[in-house]
Amino acid sequence: MVRPPLLDPEVYPPFDGFPKDGIKFLKQLKTNNNRQWFQVHKEEYETFVKLPMQSLIVALRGEFAKFAPEIDLQPKRSMFRIYRDIRFSKNKAPYKTHVAAVFHPRGHWQEGAGYYLHIEPGGVFLGGGIYMPPNDILRDIRRAIVERSEEFLSIVNEKSFRRRFGEMEGDRLQRVPQGFETTHPMAEWLKYKWLYAGVTWSHEKSFSPKFFREAAQIYEQVTPLVRFLNSAIGKD
Repeated sequence: MVRPPLLDPEVYPPFDGFPKDGIKFLKQLKTNNNRQWFQVHKEEYETFVKLPMQSLIVALRGEFAKFAPEIDLQPKRSMFRIYRDIRFSKNKAPYKTHVAAVFHPRGHWQEGAGYYLHIEPGGVFLGGGIYMPPNDILRDIRRAIVERSEEFLSIVNEKSFRRRFGEMEGDRLQRVPQGFETTHPMAEWLKYKWLYAGVTWSHEKSFSPKFFREAAQIYEQVTPLVRFLNSAIGKD
């Protein structure tokens, strides 16, 4: 008897747009954020949210191979879990009401710069940069901004970059951090505790089968910033 070949666990259906039913599920989850409701509707989550997101990640992996092959995109590991960590939160709702993924060089996502994807009812966010880095990594980034200021400014002030992303986003200190002169030419940039650039679109844009290519254009444009940040911390 010939046994059938084992299915490749990394084979996912082609991305054909994020389904409207996925947005519908997330909307319903906002008003029914409890374990009992989720367990009854878990198959809808698997079919209309999780699987399409994993297919999207696979589609993006092919695009990233063209402009940032060093970035690790995995349909299972890159996607954030739907379950919220409520241990230290006053909000005890057990589930996230969005779906998200992060793409970065191998290692923990907080240990380097990368790319972010977020879909929820009402909007899509796409961007790249670094979020809440540990103090030692932040120190290295600030040092690079000072020592390679011309390179950094050539990225963030480039016309098409500014036209696409506008001002850089991220939390900032009120004062220039210790160790740097308050009059330093890069003082305003040194105040950032984390920084990233991105765009927000309507969630309807994700319904298109071409969405992954449009998203890839955003990621390609933010790649110089991501690479600068990773080179600053030795992840290039």
